[in-house]
Amino acid sequence: MNINQAFAIFEKTGGIRAARIITNKHKKMSWLRVVYYTHLLKRGMPVAKIIHSKWFYGLEFYTNTHTLDPRPDTETLVEAVIKDCDTNKNRTILDMGTGTGCIICALCKNIPNASGVAIDKSRTALRVAKKNIKKLALKNQIKIKHADFSNFKSNEKFDVIVSNPPYIKYGDMRINEGAKFDPKIALYAKNNGLAAYEEIAKNAKKLLKNNGKIYLEIGAGQSNQIIKIFEFYKWKFERVEQDLSGINRVLVFTL
Repeated sequence: MNINQAFAIFEKTGGIRAARIITNKHKKMSWLRVVYYTHLLKRGMPVAKIIHSKWFYGLEFYTNTHTLDPRPDTETLVEAVIKDCDTNKNRTILDMGTGTGCIICALCKNIPNASGVAIDKSRTALRVAKKNIKKLALKNQIKIKHADFSNFKSNEKFDVIVSNPPYIKYGDMRINEGAKFDPKIALYAKNNGLAAYEEIAKNAKKLLKNNGKIYLEIGAGQSNQIIKIFEFYKWKFERVEQDLSGINRVLVFTL
């Protein structure tokens, strides 16, 4: 099919932005693909999941319905870590709940001599992370492990721990239509969205070096509650980082 014809169909169904992204990704388009993509757009599937591609921190990542799509807000977390890292030291990183692997991959690409471990309790998410690690030529720097926040064990301790855990409370009606194509395990948590932070606060101390730091992405309005959780488990609050919208998005703690 002529790419201009495909563009017109996608624009009518999903809007001009969706049409541009899809036709930029696929320079040639069969009728069958156009029909299939149009069907997915009508269902409200995010474009990233249709074309299995999302850019994050200047890197292209594979994504699908088994993972959250990398989001611009999460770049705030990456920026916070990079800002703190001395490039003259070898940094070891633990990514708890890695999903696509976008956080640890972006860090290892931008911090010289960085390496680490990415864990997730979803085996299907780990397959996505493995695909991205291989694609970005990071197999020698990043290992993946099947584990969750409470049962991961390691003989080594890390300089940096990062996590973008599930933080939406069950029943939250503010979630947009596209979230129905995301895995619920990566979105929702018990205790009003705070259960994952409690698990991390309880279990991550033994995984962090004495001079290390933990960086957590959080939901809007959760900062005070999460600070209280971590201080209860004897973490020291260092600072908060805001995203481009001025929302408290990342909390940093030390031992």
